Amino acid sequence: MDITIMDEINTLIPDWLSWDIVSFLFIFIVLIATIVLAKLVNKMLLAYFKVASKKMDIDETVYALVRRIIIAIIYLMGIVTIVMTIPVLRNISIALFAGAGFAGIVVGLAAQSTLSNIISGIALATFRPFRVGDLVTLRGDYGKVEDITLGYTVVRTWDNRRLFIPNHIISDEAIINWSIADPTVVWPVDVGISYDSDIKLARKIMLEEAKKHRKVMTGDQLRIIKQDFTPGDEYNVLVTDLGDFSIKLRLFVWIADRSEAYGTGCDLRESIKRRFDAEGIEIPFPYRTVVYKNDLPTPKKDNKESLK
Repeated sequence: MDITIMDEINTLIPDWLSWDIVSFLFIFIVLIATIVLAKLVNKMLLAYFKVASKKMDIDETVYALVRRIIIAIIYLMGIVTIVMTIPVLRNISIALFAGAGFAGIVVGLAAQSTLSNIISGIALATFRPFRVGDLVTLRGDYGKVEDITLGYTVVRTWDNRRLFIPNHIISDEAIINWSIADPTVVWPVDVGISYDSDIKLARKIMLEEAKKHRKVMTGDQLRIIKQDFTPGDEYNVLVTDLGDFSIKLRLFVWIADRSEAYGTGCDLRESIKRRFDAEGIEIPFPYRTVVYKNDLPTPKKDNKESLK
């Protein structure tokens, strides 16, 4: 009676629970070894990049992608080793490979977004529309590319926010790269003056304030960077619009780097405003003329009311 009960209990116990302690130790050792090896290889690759980047020009974007692919391969090898050690998982894996057609469709649909991010990440690192460290404008946000992983791109915005953008989304976006090829930028500064003000005097003041600012590039600085630069084009003021209540002037200046452009524009607006106040150039505000009609005509009565 007792033997029959034990036999029935044994038939209900899954095969994988009948392993000995050696199998559990082997899986535990493989798991720990995989994690330790991945972290060790990651630290070694990071240290090598720091040393190699000082001696030669190494693209951090491509190097970071290769480093992550190597780490992913190490984890994948560890997972495959553990799966092949567990009989149940090994049998399931063999069954999946046997029916690879249907299973491939199911897995492909389930992992479509993940695979798309990985492929897009490899494409971004290969074609390099932007690199780690570049200053970009994406969806109206200006920031610095901090990292490009296999799944997403990290952008640190000017106000210290972190944007984690999936690679398949960022690969379909129009991106302004301020750092690629030539980091210099032409920055506009708009100022409005009244119709009674002297345009020539206002232009003279704006050019003088631009020349005095230490971050505005001079002609000599531009000639070093741009061989085809024409002397006299480093500063310019144009009348861009004759508005409802003001004449709109736009000052164009060259800035060495996009990260300094916004602050330089703010400084110039402040200094121009002070000079305008000192020399009688008016920056107008909107005028509105309100007309009151005191004697409004009496509305005519409806024909039906007049017949009553």
